[in-house]
Amino acid sequence: MNSKVEPLEGNKVKLVVNLDEQELDPALDLAWKEIAKEVNLPGFRPGKAPRKLLERQIEPGYARSEALRNELPEQYTKAVIEHDVDVVAPPDIDITEGEESGDITFEATVEVRPVVTIEGYEALRVEVPSPEVSEDEIEEQVDRLRSQYGELADVERQATEGDYVTIDLEGSRDGEVLDGLQAEGYSYLLGSGAVVAAFDEQLLGVSAGDEVSFSATHPDPEDEDPVDYEINVHAVQERKLPELTDEWVSDATEFDTVADFRNDVRQRLESGRADMTRSAVRARVGAAVAELVDEEPSEAMVGADFQARLQSMTSQLAQSGIGMEDYLRIMGKEPESFAAELREAAEEGVKVDLALRAVVTAEGLEATDAELEEEVASMIGAGPLSVEDGLNQLRDGGQLSAVRSEIANRKAMEWLVSHATIVDPDGLPIPADLLVAAPDDHDHADHDHDHGDETASEDPASEETASEETAPGETEQ
Repeated sequence: MNSKVEPLEGNKVKLVVNLDEQELDPALDLAWKEIAKEVNLPGFRPGKAPRKLLERQIEPGYARSEALRNELPEQYTKAVIEHDVDVVAPPDIDITEGEESGDITFEATVEVRPVVTIEGYEALRVEVPSPEVSEDEIEEQVDRLRSQYGELADVERQATEGDYVTIDLEGSRDGEVLDGLQAEGYSYLLGSGAVVAAFDEQLLGVSAGDEVSFSATHPDPEDEDPVDYEINVHAVQERKLPELTDEWVSDATEFDTVADFRNDVRQRLESGRADMTRSAVRARVGAAVAELVDEEPSEAMVGADFQARLQSMTSQLAQSGIGMEDYLRIMGKEPESFAAELREAAEEGVKVDLALRAVVTAEGLEATDAELEEEVASMIGAGPLSVEDGLNQLRDGGQLSAVRSEIANRKAMEWLVSHATIVDPDGLPIPADLLVAAPDDHDHADHDHDHGDETASEDPASEETASEETAPGETEQ
């Protein structure tokens, strides 16, 4: 086989591949063996009929077409690897010579990843969540634990959000009380929205002895007709928190003093906030540099990224025993809106990748051989495969360039982080230790490539979310 690459317009190339007729012989032998399995000839078991006999019974051109159908994709892949063509979509293959006999020539037209240049990446300004924890936040977390040990007490005032209102409830329609909408002595947490949103509006400011009437929606979202509600207020209660003393802390937590307890809460909050800030740095740097890419990514690239994200998410949910339909129901998302969000992330992810590649080229950040060997060593772990064998396998499979690109993209991300101005919402610079990537951070630059199609990275522009740590001794409510 010999081949050459010709550039075309629209981020496409044409691979022209020439094969000697003899190179098709193994594929022809295999084609005849497969045909033999499907043909019943008297005196021969399936798959055992001699090829010469089959050639007298079946048009030889059929076997050649089957051989070409199976062989040309393999020869195309070899040409892609030989010329290191960065393809992002399946090829269109056209046989120009030798379809019926003789030497074979075919052309494969395929979309390749565009090479872009960007301006302004040297001085990005990125805002991330502040790692600072305020005293109010610490007190709020402390009070969350205290509230678990609090007791309800009647108050002689109007109800405010967070109070418990003891009520008799009756919901009717056309004078007929509805099933499930009648209760006595029901304790309602004001601001919870536990029945319908209108309850919070109507009960705000009530006092013991008040009567409230209003029309609102039914708690069942499928019941769209309005409901007439009658509510009698028996009591307004607030939760009284226990006094924060060393004695109470010793009884309720693992700590002996208020100071120790509050210090632990502070450390937990600061640790969680630092993780959140650190995670957001690369996500938002990636989003910022993606905005510098003027070229719209092709449908092939976005579609491949979309499918990779969907497959990855489906696999992760399956490991937790959750199906995609269940996940969407739990999250309250419609399939269409979920798909739109995933596609938007895929579009940005492709742009992040293009932008990082542009920085790699502009700043000369290609992966060194030593970095490549270190990466392969990390990939193969402590198994029996040597680094050299791992490199050879990647090379033979056409994956070596993709691994080099992954390393280079990570270097580009770190270059951008080190040169960017990264501040909190108040414009204060983020401490240097929070700009260092975590050991397990893939940086939003990892991509796996398979010739003829593109598989995408982990979401390179997704915002990581982080919940505050619960206080020591706190249980989920």
